[in-house]
Formats: sequence, C-alpha cells, structure tokens
Amino acid sequence: MMSLRPLLHLILLMALLCPSFSGAQKNKQEQLELQRQQKLKEIKKINALLFSNKKEEKSIITRIEDLNYKLSVRQNLINITNEQANLLTRKINNNQNEITQLRAQLKELKDDYAAMIVKSYKNRSTQSRIMFLLSSDNFKQAYKRLQYLNQYTEYQREQGEVIKEKTATLQDLNIKLNQQKANKQKLIEENRAAKRELEKEIAQREVLMASIRDDMSKFASQLKKKQQEVKRLDRDINRLIKAAIAASNKKAGNKSSTGKFVLTPEAKRLASNFKANKGKLGWPVSRGVIKIKFGRQRSLTDRSVTQNYKSIYIATEKNAEVKAVFNGEVSGILIVKNGNPAVIVKHGNYLTVYMNLAQILVKKGDQVTTGQTIGKVFSNPNTGESLLGFRVYNNDKVTNPEYWLTKN
Repeated sequence: MMSLRPLLHLILLMALLCPSFSGAQKNKQEQLELQRQQKLKEIKKINALLFSNKKEEKSIITRIEDLNYKLSVRQNLINITNEQANLLTRKINNNQNEITQLRAQLKELKDDYAAMIVKSYKNRSTQSRIMFLLSSDNFKQAYKRLQYLNQYTEYQREQGEVIKEKTATLQDLNIKLNQQKANKQKLIEENRAAKRELEKEIAQREVLMASIRDDMSKFASQLKKKQQEVKRLDRDINRLIKAAIAASNKKAGNKSSTGKFVLTPEAKRLASNFKANKGKLGWPVSRGVIKIKFGRQRSLTDRSVTQNYKSIYIATEKNAEVKAVFNGEVSGILIVKNGNPAVIVKHGNYLTVYMNLAQILVKKGDQVTTGQTIGKVFSNPNTGESLLGFRVYNNDKVTNPEYWLTKN
C-alpha cells in the first residue's frame, strides 16, 4: 500500500511538467495557423489584384513575375501547412504515449484500490477496530494506531479521487486525439490541393518562359536598365532627404551637418507618436500586396539576378489612391527624369516616401493627416502593373517599411 507514494509523486510531477510542454506546442500551432491564414489571405489578394484582368493587358515579363510571386507565396503556404501537420503528428504520438502510460497507471491504481477494499471489507466491523485500539500497550501506541486508521481511510478516499481524475483525463485525451487526427487529415488534404495548384502554376510559367527564351538577351537588357533606374532613384531620394534635413535645421537656427533633424518640442512629440505606432500604421493604399520586399531580393524574372531594394513595392488596383500613413508635413516632391514623381512626408525626424505616382494632390509645405489622399498610383499601360513604391526613413537612414505597417 505505502509503495504507491513514489508513484503518486511521479504522477504529480508529470502533471506539473506536461501543461507547460503542451502549452508551448499549442502556442506554436496557433502561430502557424495565423501564418497559414495570412498566406491564404495573401493568395486571395494576389488573385484579385494580379490575375483578375485579361492576360492581354499585361506584358509577358509582368505575367511571369506575377506567377513567380504567387508561386513563392504558395510554396510558403505549403511549408507552413507541412510544419503544422508534422507538429500535429508529434502531438498525436505524445498523446498516444501518454494514454498508454495512463492506462498502465490506472490499472495499477485500480488493482491497489481493489486490494484495499478487500482488506477494508475483512476488517470492516467496528469491533475489530476497537479491539485493534484496545490491544495497544500504552496510550501513545493507541493514539498512533488511531492516526493510522484515519490516514488509511483518507488514503482510500484519495486513491478513489485519483482514479476518477485519471479516468477523466484519459477520456479527454482520447477526444483530443481523435480531433487532432481529423485536423491533421484536413491539413493533408488542403496541402494536396495547394500542391496541385502549384504544379498548374509552374506549368503556366514554363509556357510563358518558353515563349521568351529566344529573346532572353533583350529582357536581360531591360532588367539591367531597370536596375540602373532604381539606383538613380535612390540617389535622387537621398539627395532630397539630405536637403530637407539641412533646410529644416537652418530654419530652426541650427546648421548641424550630422544628417539628423534638429527637432522642436512639437516635432519631438510627432516623432514619438510615429515611433509608437510602429507595426500599426495603416497601408498607403486601400488594397495591396507586397510584391517586392525590402532588402536584397532575387529578380522575379531571372532568379540569378539580385537587387538591393530600399523600398517595398505594393501591387494595387489601377489608379489606386495613395494615402499618408501618418500626420506630417510634405517636405518635398521629387520629379524623376524618365520616371514618375514621388512625395516625401516628414513626421518629426521620420520620413515616408510614396513613389511611382501618376497624380499628386499636395504641394511642398502642406500639412497632411493620417489617411489623407496625397496622390494616385501610376498604372503602367505597357506592363499592366500598378505598383506603389513605399519607404520609411529615420533621419537619413532607410528602414524596412514592412515593419511599420499593420498586418494587412
């Protein structure tokens, strides 16, 4: 009977450790599900924004880029779903092992409990209990025997409660196990469907790639020209930002050349509010997906070519309105040679840049408010694209704009 004490301690230890482990797995599963839903939402937006128009309206290169973009998102979706299924497999295996251990523990508890019941039945009479006490050699021994009887009765009750709890836990685990198996099967089926779509899209891309294979040198030349234009745009924006910092500091009576804004108390408050909204800023367009990310990225057309982007490029609707993401002042309007203009808005010592505009609805020095329309995106008639370039600067240092925007 007393040999079960170590077993009960082990059960208690397992009960204390298992929730933290299962809790970590639950959090991971919830994170993966959130990522999966975001990818599904992104694919839905890609289809609506990039694949709803007739194919004739877009150039072959743009169509290849759009397909490559969607392929990368769908592959990420498949990877996330695989990770979810693998995590569920581990959880199912853990639960099956726990069920096996619980059944063994439950059997041992029931066997021990049955033995106690039999023993209690044999010694159930009040007379035998009294005789057990009266046969004590002294009062101290009688007191200890009385304590033993009370502890034995309490131990029986505890054993009954443990059996009841373990039985309920076992039933609950069986229900969870069946649900996990159903969830895993659903994920597997969804992944199969995603892989079928991926195969179709790869086939479509191969057809398009075959149609331009003879003219690859021509497209490589276009890509090189595009890279040169991006570099020139970077230089122009950096020049304009440095000029804006110098002009602002001169106006404040400070000729500092540190590359940082000298802020008034009001500008400090504005900058602090802007910084406090990192990850919560509204998007500069109502509907969009980030087709090109910040930093070093491979070309969507030629995977052997990389480009270091200072902006994100948001694919959006034709003639979409461009909105200021936060309160601020228009510090400059950049007229791009052989390109489309850009607007720079200052938020204390932070700046947001809105590029590739067809129409500008503000002028330098204007005060703008969050969500105010400041222009319209240029829709390229040759490629069929409507791409907004968007940047965020801290003084003269560019930062990743995606970190500033709310999850769309």
